[in-house]
Amino acid sequence: MTDDHHPGKSPHSATAPLTTTAPLTRAIRGALDRLRAFDRRRPRVWDAAVTAFWTVAAVLDYTSGGWRTVARDVTAPEPLVLLMSLWFSLPLLWRRTHPMTVLLLSAPISLVNIWTGAVVQAALLQLIPVFQIALRSPLRTLGTAALVFCAPLLAGAVGIPGVWDRQVVSYVWGFVFVALLGIAVRTRREYTEALVERAHRLEHERDQQARLAAAAERTRIAREMHDIIGHNLSVITGLADGGAYAARKSPERATQALEAIGTTSRQALSELRRLLDVLRDDHPDAERTPQPTLDELAPLIERVRRAGLPVHLELHGPELHGEPQASALTPGRQLTVYRVVQEALTNTLKHATAPTGTALSATVTLTHTRTHIDARVTDTGATTSTRGKEPPIRAQGIMGMRERAALYGGTVEAGPLPEHSGWQVRLRLPLEDTHP
Repeated sequence: MTDDHHPGKSPHSATAPLTTTAPLTRAIRGALDRLRAFDRRRPRVWDAAVTAFWTVAAVLDYTSGGWRTVARDVTAPEPLVLLMSLWFSLPLLWRRTHPMTVLLLSAPISLVNIWTGAVVQAALLQLIPVFQIALRSPLRTLGTAALVFCAPLLAGAVGIPGVWDRQVVSYVWGFVFVALLGIAVRTRREYTEALVERAHRLEHERDQQARLAAAAERTRIAREMHDIIGHNLSVITGLADGGAYAARKSPERATQALEAIGTTSRQALSELRRLLDVLRDDHPDAERTPQPTLDELAPLIERVRRAGLPVHLELHGPELHGEPQASALTPGRQLTVYRVVQEALTNTLKHATAPTGTALSATVTLTHTRTHIDARVTDTGATTSTRGKEPPIRAQGIMGMRERAALYGGTVEAGPLPEHSGWQVRLRLPLEDTHP
């Protein structure tokens, strides 16, 4: 016989006791949940049912003569015994709303119960409002309840031999037990409510974080789409305008413009397809090509030049001229610099106009220091009222640049140059190991 069939090796042997007790536990828990649900829906009906149950029990104790089995004086008047049994049981109808009042109403009858020697068992029903006080009221109220409960016992037991051991001590111990039970139930209920509240709070925070993450992701996607589509369409527009003008004088230049349009269009489609593939959860083979870095600035500027905007590139700092360039900045920071320069040149293509008698041009200046990298893009476009007010499309691009820079503690400034000689966009980005 193999181990798989050996009784001692059964994988279910350790959980067998649990499987036998789980149905009973679920049944009890289900019954309790149904009772609590009924109590919440019909609290008065439940109070009336509990009161009726204990009233019937007290009356049966009287009619059957059971009270005589524990009474010190079996000759106590029977009408008085019935009255005390009803007095202890009927006020239970208000045990939850006014437990201290119920206990106060029972105090004089408790004193009479000891004096007469009847010792009706219904006197123990005083412990029910005691439980409610321990469950719902402050602890100082429980101390008052102890005084109200014990004072009649102590007063009635004075001078009566045998009452202390047979009745007073047992009643006091009953009070202590019920009070501790009420405190334990109250503590567990408050703990459960705290756990439920914490679970709801965590769920709310999780949903809020999910909404914030979704909003941030939508903003990032919109920013990427704006940079990719806006830049490439602007380049294509410039090439198309230049090609149309060149077609009338130099067909070869028009052919070059069309080829450049095709190249730029394919590149835009490739970048857009890569972005959309990454967003698709059901596309396991989505292309994960690296994002543009500082090494891509030269091809970017060349595309802008082909679109008709002369651009001059200036590099300051040894890290921008040699091999350390790739490791000087993190990929995220390099992408930020690239996108800011791209957006600034795109805005120049779309919105800048050359002053009368001059040609429009732009300059890109990168300065790398020990603590920062600065990117400055200037153009010689006229500062018209449209550029100064920043139309909605341009303002959206500047906002996207500022959002990118803010991710790495950087800043972006955009505005006209002194004496209205052009427009500038300046990015200042701290290095990764720089702390504010």
